[in-house]
Amino acid sequence: MTATARFPADRAAYLRAQAWMAALAMGGAMAVLWMIGNAHVWTGAIAGLAGIGLRGWYLASDELAAVWRIEDDRLIGPGGREARLEQVETVRSFGSFVQVVTGAGDKHLIKYQSDPAATVAAIRAAAARGRA
Repeated sequence: MTATARFPADRAAYLRAQAWMAALAMGGAMAVLWMIGNAHVWTGAIAGLAGIGLRGWYLASDELAAVWRIEDDRLIGPGGREARLEQVETVRSFGSFVQVVTGAGDKHLIKYQSDPAATVAAIRAAAARGRA
């Protein structure tokens, strides 16, 4: 079995997603502190940035090592996840993520793609070949 397509996680997409999460966490923490009447609302920004920064640093090695691939009639991911291509019903992207849903209701998330539209197109084309 040889992989006909590979979908590795992209470092730039990962960092971009972490930056967006940090911005949301900073704003959210500041809003909570403001709502409870804390005089030091600015500390929420530091807490949000530190929390997401630490999370991003801790998870980076696992998330960036993830590679999905198409082999023969299957989409194979990390941790033994797989879906038969003829069972793929929905493939859609949001942000740098691509979601694959099978007819049985299994959902797989391919994270941090540099070109999610190309990933969607490749999976849809392989699924169409699998159903033919």
